[in-house]
Amino acid sequence: MSETGKNGLTYSDAGVDIDVGNLMVEKIKPAVRSTRRPGADGEIGGFGGLFDLKAAGFTDPVLVAANDGVGTKLKIAIDADFHDTVGIDLVAMCVNDLVVQGAEPLFFLDYFATGRLDPDQGAAIVNGIAAGCREAGCALIGGETAEMPGMYSDGDYDLAGFAVGAAERGQLLPSGDIAADDVILGLASSGVHSNGFSLVRRIVSLSGLAWDAPAPFRDGMTLGEALLVPTRIYVKPLLKAIRETGALKALAHITGGGFPENIPRVLPKALAAEVDLASIPVPPVFSWLARTGGVEAKEMLRTFNCGIGMIVVVAAENAKAVSEILAGAGETVVPLGRMVDRPEGGAGVIYKGTLGL
Repeated sequence: MSETGKNGLTYSDAGVDIDVGNLMVEKIKPAVRSTRRPGADGEIGGFGGLFDLKAAGFTDPVLVAANDGVGTKLKIAIDADFHDTVGIDLVAMCVNDLVVQGAEPLFFLDYFATGRLDPDQGAAIVNGIAAGCREAGCALIGGETAEMPGMYSDGDYDLAGFAVGAAERGQLLPSGDIAADDVILGLASSGVHSNGFSLVRRIVSLSGLAWDAPAPFRDGMTLGEALLVPTRIYVKPLLKAIRETGALKALAHITGGGFPENIPRVLPKALAAEVDLASIPVPPVFSWLARTGGVEAKEMLRTFNCGIGMIVVVAAENAKAVSEILAGAGETVVPLGRMVDRPEGGAGVIYKGTLGL
């Protein structure tokens, strides 16, 4: 017998198990099926996902695409061994960026890379992705699972998401008629969402608390569970408000960079957002982070959402009707301020009042 026949290596010997990958695909098929919607009804496993825009009800659509990840929030999920919700975060970070442009999310694809594939861990993650897709009304039409020994340690993984949406031509946001004295509404966040977690992890390290310790800011949860509360998905309430009122002029998803980086992205150069910080109902998690880490309010506002995950700009006469529709759809709506003329060379966000940390 030759030495080659006796000692021949396999892909599994190198750390990649194709059979384990196939097992995970079978585990996630029911979750993927649960996200079917008009325009998408295929099975995963092909070389690409298909979507029929005409079946989705569009006549002259403009496609809008977004991609994102979950960031170092994943490290908390890994260290706390809780993987059920980060998939929701992955979807939220992408689809919220679509709806701010007036687009309906249509389909989603994920990329999951790990050092050693654990089918149960992988299925938990994809189940979360499917849950996020159902909440956003988009179909999970494909993805990639990459087992990469040597690139990632056993147990470590990374996620990336890609979403495509559409809006009928001429209905994209922001609109061209944003004006001084338009009203700024804020939609409450569910917590830290998926930004600033490198600072969050540093603060937790300073606190000396373990991930399984009781959360100091939320009863009935461990610290890990409380920090892993998933990013809120605003898609369906905002689409309802857009379609029923036609009054929304601009939306801004408050992610990394907070108010000062995200709000000006949707404003004309001649206008600024005047925000009353005292009107923001700050969730206890942010007060704990600021106090424990000695983080100043200005740094909190440019790192975290501080309690407001989405900004809505409407004309003053439409603010009540839009607020009622959003509240009826389950959102907590906060009157935040108004649009004002921007001073020459001035900032795109002007603060009034004090943040209630």
